[in-house]
Amino acid sequence: MKIYKVGGAVRDRLLGLPVTDTDWVVVGATPEQMRALGFRPVGKDFPVFLHPETKEEYALARTERKTGPGYTGFTFHASPEVTLEEDLARRDLTINAMAEDEDGHLIDPYGGRRDLERRLLRHVSPAFVEDPVRILRVARFAARFRPLGFRIADETLALMRRMVDAGEVDALVPERVWQETVRALDEDAPQVFFEVLRECGALARLFPEIERLFGVPQDPAHHPEIDTGVHTLLVLAQAARLSPEPVVRFAALVHDLGKGTTPRDLWPKHPDHEARGVPLVEALCERYRTPKAFHDLAVLVTRYHLHYHRAAELDAPALLALLEALDAFRRPARFEQYLLACEADSRGRPGYEDAEFEQPDLLRAAFAAADAIRGGDLARQGYRGADLARELRQRRLAAIRSALPRH
Repeated sequence: MKIYKVGGAVRDRLLGLPVTDTDWVVVGATPEQMRALGFRPVGKDFPVFLHPETKEEYALARTERKTGPGYTGFTFHASPEVTLEEDLARRDLTINAMAEDEDGHLIDPYGGRRDLERRLLRHVSPAFVEDPVRILRVARFAARFRPLGFRIADETLALMRRMVDAGEVDALVPERVWQETVRALDEDAPQVFFEVLRECGALARLFPEIERLFGVPQDPAHHPEIDTGVHTLLVLAQAARLSPEPVVRFAALVHDLGKGTTPRDLWPKHPDHEARGVPLVEALCERYRTPKAFHDLAVLVTRYHLHYHRAAELDAPALLALLEALDAFRRPARFEQYLLACEADSRGRPGYEDAEFEQPDLLRAAFAAADAIRGGDLARQGYRGADLARELRQRRLAAIRSALPRH
């Protein structure tokens, strides 16, 4: 029995990055031997065990064979005869197909270290085409490592295009697409994930609502980038600067979906695109079964992002109505998320990336003033029912006017 450290832990150490998770491959062992040593089996499809003390994953070396479409169409073979090189050969990218032995010596049969130095994301073998999840994984790694200068090898991108053309991505189940997408939204450059999907043709299959935005013009007076798809990815990049939360980044990504349905004869104007975008966002969220927090914030940002941009033009009743529509008084943290996603929209234009805008301070001031007036306090003063609601509204309006005299 020999044990090797594999995958991301080896890659990240060579890159000088923090190693957060460590995976191990065991060569020359049987499941019975692992259990006898105290390892707890957890693998459903192939033998994976948790270390009795560290709880890190130890997988028996295995090979795989394609037996059907999609990412589930595989049979796995694990036995003491499977070599480390055979196990590494089934991995997606060369930079993920390296191992270290117990003495820290690097085992690199597929040139992963060289590709790290070349800043290249390259597939290990032609078997790459057998698993469509690898399209999403490569796009996600591109989003993670683009800030370090990595690019996808031309031959790997060609394989990804071939997989899309063959319909492999159509076999992906929604849960797996969302799992990879939300992980990509958590990367340093999440917009790259969608750029890569578009480059290989997968965006049109998986996110047609986003693909449809490319080539749709906007008013150059407000959008120097003109193209709505370009704007969308610029907004996502700014959201990543403003917030580490994937939920904020997702809302920024989908806020303009309605512009993809604007009749051509109205271009470059997009009247009512907010209202037209809401059902598109809801359909996308339903298709990928997104968590409720992602759905709710995305719908609010889509429906009310123009209210944010026009905040300086809103009077006190309109400002209070917006705060109520956002449920800001009960969900102040989500209100902050709304502000960040909308600010990313303002910054997602060439030349505006570091601009200062008055809307966040204005809306925060309106919220703080109105939130200081509490219904519980009025109830203790004897107000009840409709009288309480009316008094609460009037006092909140007065508070907003006092805090923002122009409104």
